[in-house]
Amino acid sequence: MNTSNRIPLNKQLAYAATISCRIDDGAHIGAVVLAAGESSRMQGIDKIYYPLGGVPLVWHSIAAFLSHPMIEDIVLVTSASNMGQAVEVIEENGASGVVKLCEGGERRQDSVHRGLQLLDDCEYIVVHDGARPFVSADIIDKGIAASKEHGAAVAAVPVKDTIKMSDKILDGEHTVAQTLPRDRLWAVQTPQIFRASLLAEAHRRVSHRVTDDASMVEAIGNPVRLFHGSYYNIKVTTPEDLLFANAIVAGGLSGIASMDRTLNAVSAAQSGSGE
Repeated sequence: MNTSNRIPLNKQLAYAATISCRIDDGAHIGAVVLAAGESSRMQGIDKIYYPLGGVPLVWHSIAAFLSHPMIEDIVLVTSASNMGQAVEVIEENGASGVVKLCEGGERRQDSVHRGLQLLDDCEYIVVHDGARPFVSADIIDKGIAASKEHGAAVAAVPVKDTIKMSDKILDGEHTVAQTLPRDRLWAVQTPQIFRASLLAEAHRRVSHRVTDDASMVEAIGNPVRLFHGSYYNIKVTTPEDLLFANAIVAGGLSGIASMDRTLNAVSAAQSGSGE
């Protein structure tokens, strides 16, 4: 989808796109951008519409998909209380009639399911957190390629820290129960991309609460491919995350794609050596 004629230049992201090999076989691809959360850990800040780099935070994600030539349909899922703001953001950025809107559900998976109802003719579905403003064209490319090969693919990065499971003891304190092998641990992000029929089946068969769509696909026995996301592809969850997001914007978005490739290569080498 190319909507550059609809979106003011000063509103578009400056994602420098050294584009990896695009796999474009004419498949109909739609994106669901999730923005229906309550921002419960943001101490009263509405992260989705927080001004980041001069535009609402969620617009960064929407703009990334609007400017991607393989994404044909976009649905923004928002809360009932923010529906007015969502309409305003879409209209101000010239995307009326291009970005569809729907109200979210009680759980994350309910919100995704509602978005899917507006993308019923798509062959592949991209699910993305609206609170991840730094998704790049390169990440979207890699995810689409991986999903076309494997049916399900999620962005992820190798963890940098040692991860320990805990047992809760008295007075809310914790003790270490187990140290997990870091060389097998990945921090999962979005976008998560699926063959539409597979994702629909997962939503039909899985009813327990999950934290991402990949968990639903895993639950019905389908393997999910990991592909390298980006350490810049942060999810704004706490006020501290806004500080990092503003620092990334201040440092310039244009160099992220090339820097990511270098960092991913270094990270892969380190995770393999156990450093």
